[in-house]
Amino acid sequence: MKGIETQNLNKTYGEVCALQDINLKFENEKIYGLLGRNGAGKTTLLNLISNRIFPSSGEVQVDGETALENDNAQRKIYMMGEKNYYPQGMKIRQIFKWTQEFYPSFDMDYALNLAEEFGLDITKRVKALSTGYASILKLIIALSVNIPYVLLDEPVLGLDANHRQLFYETLLRNYDEQPKTFVISTHLIDEVANVIEDIIIIDQGKILKNQPCEELLSQGYTVSGNVATIDSYIADKEVIGCDSLGGLKTAYILGTVNKGQLPAGLEVSKLDLQKLFIQLTK
Repeated sequence: MKGIETQNLNKTYGEVCALQDINLKFENEKIYGLLGRNGAGKTTLLNLISNRIFPSSGEVQVDGETALENDNAQRKIYMMGEKNYYPQGMKIRQIFKWTQEFYPSFDMDYALNLAEEFGLDITKRVKALSTGYASILKLIIALSVNIPYVLLDEPVLGLDANHRQLFYETLLRNYDEQPKTFVISTHLIDEVANVIEDIIIIDQGKILKNQPCEELLSQGYTVSGNVATIDSYIADKEVIGCDSLGGLKTAYILGTVNKGQLPAGLEVSKLDLQKLFIQLTK
C-alpha cells in the first residue's frame, strides 16, 4: 500500500486540541496543497508525519508501515520546516555534503546547479544568509534528496517574486522528471493554485475539505461586469465575496452557472481559490 496515511490522528497540548480525528491519505506521486489559517494545525500534522512530535492517539503509516520511530518509514520522508536547524557556522557546501551522508540519494550535482540558478553562494556560512536565502538553501536540499515524500512547510518564506516563480517552475520540472509526493503548506494560496493537484483544508484542527483542486473549484464560479448588472444578477445567488473597481464589479458565487440565463455584458470564469478558502474558514 503506497502513500502516507493517517488514521484517527489526534494531538493535544494540555486542554488544547491541535488536531482531531485526522484521516487522510497522501497518495504516491501527487502534489498536495495543505491550506489553513494560522494555528489551524498544518505544521502539527506535518511534524506528526515526520516524527518530530508524537500523536496523542491514532497512527501515521508510510507505505503500510507505522511511521512512529521507524527508520525504514522515516527515511522515505523529508520535511522542510520554517525553522533553520543547520549549524550557523557551517558553509553551504558542507551542508550539502552532510545531507548526502544522511540521504544517500541526495543529488549533489543537481543541488549545485540549483544553487547557481538561485544565486546561492555555497561558500557562505549559514549565519550570513538572509531569510530568503535561508529558505532557498532548505528548498534546494528538499528538491535534491530524491525520496518518495517531501513535505514543505511555508517553503517560500522570505523569497522575492522572482525566486518564488523560479521555485514553482523548478518544483514542477523536478516532479515531471522524478515523480514524488509533495505536500505544500502555504498561505500564498493564489500562487500555489496552479501547482497543486489536490487540496486539503484544515480548520481548527479538523479536515474541512479534501478533494482535487478542480473538483473543489467547480463548486462555484466568478462573474464580472458593470455594478448594476452584477447586483441584479447576484440578488438570489450564494455570494461568497465581491470586488469593485470604478464601475466594474466581480462576484464570487457558489453554485452552478446557467449561461443561458446570464445577462448580456457579464463574463464568467473559474472560481477564485483564495476567495473560496476565506469563505470556508471565516
